Amino acid sequence: MSLKSLTCWILTEGLKGTENQCLGVAQALGIEPLVKHINLKQPWKALSPYLGFEHGGIFTTKLESPWPDILLTSGRKSIAAAKYIKKASGGKTFCVYIQDPKISPKHFDLVALPQHDRTRGPNVITTLGAPNLITEDALDDAREEFAHFESIRSPRLAVLIGGNSKSHTLSAEHMHKLCEQLKALDAGLMITASRRTGAQNLQILQQAFAGTDAFIWDNQGPNPYLAMLGWADYILVTEDSVSMTSDAATTGTPVYTIPMQGGSARLNRFHQNMQQAGITRIFDGTLESWSYPALEDAQKIAFEIERRLKG
Repeated sequence: MSLKSLTCWILTEGLKGTENQCLGVAQALGIEPLVKHINLKQPWKALSPYLGFEHGGIFTTKLESPWPDILLTSGRKSIAAAKYIKKASGGKTFCVYIQDPKISPKHFDLVALPQHDRTRGPNVITTLGAPNLITEDALDDAREEFAHFESIRSPRLAVLIGGNSKSHTLSAEHMHKLCEQLKALDAGLMITASRRTGAQNLQILQQAFAGTDAFIWDNQGPNPYLAMLGWADYILVTEDSVSMTSDAATTGTPVYTIPMQGGSARLNRFHQNMQQAGITRIFDGTLESWSYPALEDAQKIAFEIERRLKG
């Protein structure tokens, strides 16, 4: 069986993070997917998608045959659609749910989730982090596009800053401390923040490095995120994001997690797993070098899909 001859749909709510995880797996399979965004019509939109009311008329996107050979799906509202496609295709479609569906894995042919989530079963595989689109070729292309980053003095640090979330808080006091720690390293800095960083914290960051050679992305022009990962000698990432930490760990470059206020049992398990695997260390203001096998979570999931399809 040649996977390249198979058809594949990606079905999500359109959130970039979950869609990129599915795209990363499709890329690892070597398949060009058809991307569909799903939502539920009223009144089903207000109900739990776990109730088992799936039928073709409840979705905002028309779902009809010919059904795909492979369905890669993620996100709460995609669950009813995945179950509908599985039933409507007569079991022909191989349904893969990425992340924890929070329902029995028996509804899918394969569930792929990080180790820090609790769901387990005979059709469940676990990864250390989250699958993504990052490959060595993608990093090479990004380095070429942002070749001027090579002139940034060594050691080059990529600093990925998240912000406030349900579990974590990035206070102004903490941002001031981080800026002082970064200054003390006397390193070349490539910094990017997120929408969750907040205006006050971004202002603190910009003022702290005004007049220096630090690169702080201003959200103008091409996104340098991949180039920062590709050119970095070290990567620092705030501990609020599984995705950013997983992205960093896909490079094989030493990854430091920046402590924040708060936390959750789930994220604490994730970081503990990454530290025990020798991938990440907690940032304390100093830098050391180490090596580890880069994460290949998208490839691991793709390999398992291929293995199960070939029987």
